Amino acid sequence: MDQSPLSRYLPLTCTGHSRPVTHLSFSGIYENGSYLMISACKDGAPMLRDGVTGDWIGTFTGHKGAVWSASFSADAQLAITASADFTSKVWDTNSGSIVASYAHNHIVRTAAFVPAYSQAQFCMTAGNEKKIRIWDLNRQESAPAVMEWIGAEGTIKAALWVEQSVIITAGDDKCMKWWDLRTADKLVDSITLDGPINQMEERKGSVAVAAGSAVYVFDALDRTPVKKQALDYNASTVSIHPSRKKFATGSTNDTWVRIHDFSTGAVLDTLKAHHGPVHTISYSPDGQLCASGGEDGTIRLWKSETGPYGLWK
Repeated sequence: MDQSPLSRYLPLTCTGHSRPVTHLSFSGIYENGSYLMISACKDGAPMLRDGVTGDWIGTFTGHKGAVWSASFSADAQLAITASADFTSKVWDTNSGSIVASYAHNHIVRTAAFVPAYSQAQFCMTAGNEKKIRIWDLNRQESAPAVMEWIGAEGTIKAALWVEQSVIITAGDDKCMKWWDLRTADKLVDSITLDGPINQMEERKGSVAVAAGSAVYVFDALDRTPVKKQALDYNASTVSIHPSRKKFATGSTNDTWVRIHDFSTGAVLDTLKAHHGPVHTISYSPDGQLCASGGEDGTIRLWKSETGPYGLWK
């Protein structure tokens, strides 16, 4: 396979973490074209960065254990993290201060805000307790969760809040589950995939999942299967380009980031710079770059489109 013209661009390397990077995500795009990136790491110190350049903005201090996930509210004024210290914390992204800290009885692996944060101030957490909890940000952090239920037979490692009342969870039991908060039973559907699920991504109404040696794409709301792409390796993470013309994967079995054609599944590029397995991957909201985080404690920003962009001239 011939390498694409993008392969000649060296990736930007974001250092600062001292242990494996477990998760990263981007904010939406601001009016000036900028956006933010947040990373979770086993060093317990999630970091905020300029999404275009990777420049460090600040470190959120307060966790006492590994941080497994980090994401933004819809307006990026808040961030939420899930940690091995049995807490999930909500942060003010402007001051870096802790807005709320929600105590759990075991490791928290994933957390997310309700999509329309400005109208309904709730967040969700899940993890090793196998429970899903909904928290009201307007109540004192010592107040109990407003909803709580058993959501899996194994650790819940990924959760998405895709609509005001719809949540998707996945984890070690190999099941993706759709929940409707308006119903008494809550569970709407459960789909078993080929392997345990570590992360999910929602983009433009579709949910992408890597499980075993396959990548799956579903409609986020009606659960319709959009695509199943078999791979010749085990993928641990996947991200779909905003154009839906390609997707990127990482694997715990090697150190490479692979770019695939969305329609055919063909490998378009193999990106090599990490010195350990790749745990997390995400395209930027404008699709101009792809960010990967790995066992080596670094974040790499890979150029995704031709032409000048950010620090690439």
